[in-house]
Amino acid sequence: MKKIIIFTLCIIFIPFFIVLIYKLYFLKEIELNYIESRNIRVKRNASGVIEVMPLEEYIVGVLAGEMPIYFDSEALKAQAVASRSYAMKRIGYNKDNDYDVVDSVMNQVYLDNDYLKKAWGINYKENINKLRSVVNETLDEVMYYDNDIIDAMFFSTSNGYTESSNVIFNLDLPYLKSKESLWDKDTSSAFKSSKKMSLNDFYSLLGLEYNKKLNYEVLERSGTNRIIKLKINGIELNSKDVYNKLGLKSYDFSFVQENNNVIINTCGYGHGVGMSQYGALGMAEDGYNYEEILSYYYSDTKIKKMEN
Repeated sequence: MKKIIIFTLCIIFIPFFIVLIYKLYFLKEIELNYIESRNIRVKRNASGVIEVMPLEEYIVGVLAGEMPIYFDSEALKAQAVASRSYAMKRIGYNKDNDYDVVDSVMNQVYLDNDYLKKAWGINYKENINKLRSVVNETLDEVMYYDNDIIDAMFFSTSNGYTESSNVIFNLDLPYLKSKESLWDKDTSSAFKSSKKMSLNDFYSLLGLEYNKKLNYEVLERSGTNRIIKLKINGIELNSKDVYNKLGLKSYDFSFVQENNNVIINTCGYGHGVGMSQYGALGMAEDGYNYEEILSYYYSDTKIKKMEN
């Protein structure tokens, strides 16, 4: 009986150790192919230090910060081109400033190699190779509308539709128009979500006077069902203030009072403008390549390589 147990354990664990040894000692890291003179200045939120790094190295760290590593490579390629376009736009905007981007959601989340080595452990080489391959395969590619690099906004999860830029940001950009995005419902766990907070906290965060009875009325919605204006206990508010002050996941929200608490239900995750990341995942799983994903979410754009 002992021999059978030992034999079974060997069958189970020997392949595991072979894979472990391969990942730790024999798997080689892929090198990035990039133009050394093309750099970006990244302000690190935690330290305030401004780091100057090759743009393509930055894009690898952004992919790690902005998309789950398990995403299909075509979705990751779409993100790489979108993030590179976004970064180049910021470099243009900030040429007279001390830095181009911050490493947080204020711009794009960037994770450095030291962080990733700790976070990924034995899977570091495998994961970093996946991301570097994606970056190498889209090297220097950005999106243009006419002759200008686009402001390639993106977000996590739609409510079934993306939103036009003029609705959320008061920017009428022709390539950021509302698109149907039906994949999100099946790919994202954040498609529907809810959270509870006390009635007192709810009013306090919104700067409203406490009232035992919560009454709210939607005054205006966009064509994608996102709220633009509403009234809460007779006070008119815009949805951006409510979204920010309550830390909501989406502009598509509703409230339900439950005794002394408020249940906040949301559909989607993020501002809703540009490419839906989980929509991109769904498109990739349906067989679309990254060029098709980008041309779908960013209207009338073309992917081109930047000149050296």
